[in-house]
Amino acid sequence: MANSGLQMLGFVLALIGCIGLIVGTIMPQWKMSAYVGDNIITAIAMYQGLWMSCAYQSTGQMQCKVYDSILQLDSALQATRALMVLSIILTVIGMGVSSMGMKCTNCGGDDKVRKARIATVGGVVFLLGGLASMIACCWFANRIVRDFYNPLTPVNTKYEFGAAIFIAWAGSFLVLLGGALMSCSCHRRNSGGAKTKYPPSKGRPVSSTGKDYV
Repeated sequence: MANSGLQMLGFVLALIGCIGLIVGTIMPQWKMSAYVGDNIITAIAMYQGLWMSCAYQSTGQMQCKVYDSILQLDSALQATRALMVLSIILTVIGMGVSSMGMKCTNCGGDDKVRKARIATVGGVVFLLGGLASMIACCWFANRIVRDFYNPLTPVNTKYEFGAAIFIAWAGSFLVLLGGALMSCSCHRRNSGGAKTKYPPSKGRPVSSTGKDYV
């Protein structure tokens, strides 16, 4: 029988992870300017996100500019943006499916086996959503590391990890964990199996001496 506590824990973790994915996707701090080299200028900090780039001044003012054209962006940024949006959509769908299969709801009917299977499907959708966002974050992080250690990259254009990518990583982990807990709460039948019931015999009773009763 499905464990309602395990289902609730998985759903809450996936919900928190979905919020983290949304916040991380919107934030512009996916990568920030790295202060390396001899001439370090700290008056302006540059941030780049999936949707805009920002300049933060030492006076506390931040100016952001949305990317003008999608086609002008590099392929890594386009793929990361697409995977993060896909991950959020899958996570939202997973929450809808899981809520129908959880024991504490009445949306999926009274059949416990069917509700457990629906909850398992929701957990699988969570896993797909978390996997998509994890691939996007790791891909983007790998691009930052490669550009940072590339000797041909100018010093004033080197970037390091920003706060948004860590938030997205945490959200991906929570969605994956929630999906795993939701999937593990599936209905399990008795390992010994149900005993086979045979229909009662319709023949005439036989006495202990082997003779039929009249």
